[in-house]
Amino acid sequence: MLPTILDLASLKAAYAAGLSPLDLVEEIIARRKASDDPAIFITMTPDGDLRAAARELLAKAPVPNSLPLWGVPFAVKDNIDVAGLPTTAGCPAFAYHSEEDATVVARLKAAGAVVIGKTNLDQFATGLNGTRSPHGAPRSVFDRNYVSGGSSSGSAVAVASGLASFSLGTDTAGSGRVPAAFNNLVGIKPTPGLVPNVGVVPACRSVDVVTVFAATVGDGIAVRRIMEGYDVRDPFSRQAVPASLPSSGPRIGVLVGAEREFYGNKQVEALYDAGIERAKSLGAVIVPFDYAPFRQAAELLYNGPWVAERLAAVKDFLAANAGDFDPTVRTIIEGAKAYDAVAAFEGRYRLEALRQRTKVEWEKVDFLMLPTSPTTYTVEEMRADPIVKNGHFGRYTNFANLLDCAAIAIPAGFDANGHLPAGVMLVGPAFTDEALAPFADAMHRALNAGMGKDRTAALPESSRVAPAGDDFAPIVVVGAHLTDMPLNHQLTGPGGYRVKTCRTDGSYRLFALPDTTPPKPGLVRDPGFAGKGVEVEVWALPPAAFARFVQNIPAPLGVGKITLDDGSSISGFLCEVHAITGAREITEFGGWRNYVHAANPTA
Repeated sequence: MLPTILDLASLKAAYAAGLSPLDLVEEIIARRKASDDPAIFITMTPDGDLRAAARELLAKAPVPNSLPLWGVPFAVKDNIDVAGLPTTAGCPAFAYHSEEDATVVARLKAAGAVVIGKTNLDQFATGLNGTRSPHGAPRSVFDRNYVSGGSSSGSAVAVASGLASFSLGTDTAGSGRVPAAFNNLVGIKPTPGLVPNVGVVPACRSVDVVTVFAATVGDGIAVRRIMEGYDVRDPFSRQAVPASLPSSGPRIGVLVGAEREFYGNKQVEALYDAGIERAKSLGAVIVPFDYAPFRQAAELLYNGPWVAERLAAVKDFLAANAGDFDPTVRTIIEGAKAYDAVAAFEGRYRLEALRQRTKVEWEKVDFLMLPTSPTTYTVEEMRADPIVKNGHFGRYTNFANLLDCAAIAIPAGFDANGHLPAGVMLVGPAFTDEALAPFADAMHRALNAGMGKDRTAALPESSRVAPAGDDFAPIVVVGAHLTDMPLNHQLTGPGGYRVKTCRTDGSYRLFALPDTTPPKPGLVRDPGFAGKGVEVEVWALPPAAFARFVQNIPAPLGVGKITLDDGSSISGFLCEVHAITGAREITEFGGWRNYVHAANPTA
């Protein structure tokens, strides 16, 4: 049986176990029919076409998982071309049929992915809330009274509700990140130009970015890697110039003072502060920074001449079809008429002056951690004040593309009532797309918010994002260094990450060592013992950190080779045999964590 959220790891495992893409298609068809949100899609891929796509995949690549996205269902925002389906940009009168897929769609299809439909959006990708569409307003998967976020509204809800493994959005002001926050998803916003925009209806052509909504950072990065790459047909396409970040102890800029604005939403502010504390626990150095120049740059996007780019994208259509526009969208786009060429140059000068000021702040930090959105609103609240409240959503997102940044939005948890989610966003300079991912993934796992509407889902270990050029050394831990145990910080602090949770083979016994602070177990191999194995974790450490870690291990513990239940042998904690004399054997508990919880159920 498939899980609620169709993350890549779960789907690949199901295919390896015998699921067919034809079976998956039938499941998607059933889920679409059972959905309680009729506003997710503008156009669904017809059932017969989905079945035909599955058969075509099996004919082309019959071996399961033989392509990177073999049989993976995805949804596409309806301002991105898909051959055979109309592109409307949320305006029926604008609709056209493209004979070609957008570059990103073509690349994903070639990797084995299957398009399940075109999703709803704020018309012409103008908005961050999801209510500006003649096709209705998709809703938060947690409370139908609340907005889904936009403009990539349907794309986020499709993934969060379990209809697609990932989806494509676009992001000019935050549309690939705000809906992620409101639906407990990851939002991947590449550096402008990294992913080509050929076949995408422009909003602001010079700063538009195609984005990915996914269940995990690993899934989103995998999809982005397939989409990216120079395309000469896109005048803003660029070759990536990868930028690095520290593999341990990154300096993270956080909001302080008057720049902390949550519009009265104490719940989101508390989740942001909890995210800062979690970043500290992962080894980050927290650095206050001045957000003012970033905020002032953000204001240029809607309160400056960049709004004229929105008019440039649709000027001929608007001239003949003004009555077909959503009233709020029309008001925003027609506001461009207040700007002339002089204002455009003055806006550019202002942006470059602010860019110089932000360079001072970037010297203090490696990347920023910001609230993805400082608050949320009900659909009715948004409709009552559509421009001002929409602007609140973009307070911390609007600057990113103007200032040439990469960003990853991740779930940050739920409010005190467990009702609505919020998100945090890691933002780095241009082309830090890969470098941001390991810490973003570690944060998502540490914040333990689940995936989409399944808030209790465990993130698969196989989707973990390892640091680039990973030459980390593995080590098996069994006791106080386990996740959430007292000494785990000795692994996370220098940039270590958990590879997997598993068991030893059956020849190991576990003892509670007396007079140890904090309490520690001793793992001993007994070749004649036939048990069920002891639960352990495999962690990876940077080479220098591994050496320091091993050097500081206190007697009677030491490092030796531990045989795991899959037959592999990895260095890990073992105990000298003499130390277990008189110690209580706790092998029956199956692992240190179970023993600790049995001794103190509230721990």
